[in-house]
Amino acid sequence: MMIKNFGARVVSVWEGLRPMTKKMLVGALAASGANAANPQTQKFSYDVHAEWELSRLLSALDEQAKDAEFRRDAEKLSEIKQLAEACAKVLQTQTASAEVFIQLAERAVQRNDFQTLDRLADILAQRFSAGEVAEIVRQTELAQLRAVAYETLMMMPIAHLLPLLDDTLYFEIARNAIEQQAFEFDNQDAQQILEQLDLDEMQ
Repeated sequence: MMIKNFGARVVSVWEGLRPMTKKMLVGALAASGANAANPQTQKFSYDVHAEWELSRLLSALDEQAKDAEFRRDAEKLSEIKQLAEACAKVLQTQTASAEVFIQLAERAVQRNDFQTLDRLADILAQRFSAGEVAEIVRQTELAQLRAVAYETLMMMPIAHLLPLLDDTLYFEIARNAIEQQAFEFDNQDAQQILEQLDLDEMQ
């Protein structure tokens, strides 16, 4: 796999990667190619900066894969997609970021990859904080993703949602999730909170 053949933008992003991030991707590619351990079982150092690097590279690769020149070259296109999938898999196994979740989920929707979308929905419930899930609701333009995020919030303990009521960015989102718990699940704690919110608004 020759990165220099993947276009100027991909080369620029690749050259800006730290050695540890490149090593992580090489390991993910090797595991995928050998159909051995997946990125979830690999040992590597993953941090916020690595996530940012991988997200940028994935964006560059996906953009390049749409280029007519590369679409005419089956071998190059296959290699670009292979590296993109390695990026996506590492991000999927590690991220707890609203922005990266949206990137991965929109990518799955564009590809009609509903199996990956289902896995991402599970990850959202298992790994993400209420604040990050609310941020997904706030940022995404896709109704499918907003519905998945709201469903996740609706399943969270009320205690996880209460801090969001103190943030003007997330107040309405949290209130909507609490309303869903109150009326769809007949949650009495949620009903009491709504009553208190109504009283506060009347004052």
